[in-house]
Amino acid sequence: MARNIIRTSEAPPPVGPYSQGIKSGNFLFVAGQGPFDPRTHQIVSNDVELQTRQTLENIKAIVEASGFTLRDVAVVNVFLKKPDDFEKMNNVYKSFFSESPPTRTTIATEFVVPGMLIEVNAIACRE
Repeated sequence: MARNIIRTSEAPPPVGPYSQGIKSGNFLFVAGQGPFDPRTHQIVSNDVELQTRQTLENIKAIVEASGFTLRDVAVVNVFLKKPDDFEKMNNVYKSFFSESPPTRTTIATEFVVPGMLIEVNAIACRE
């Protein structure tokens, strides 16, 4: 099965040895994305709602660059720095995945990058 690397300038470039996304057959695997503005490469804010919106915009850009849509996303993993931010994150998240939302796991964790409050990865598939 062919493995195609997905790259788009509409999402931040990788800061390490990984791809923004990999499309293989009917699947798309999107690397963990954070709240970085793709133009400035800086974290957009110290507000979890704004960080969530930017992170999901980055996911959306990679998904769409592959020819998929957010409706094709089947699995999402959300990593939050603060468990207390869950409700705020969830309210923004719902605006991206309002119809037939994907499965999701949310985990509280620490991040290596100072100021980062959220990271999200995703898997999309099509028949």
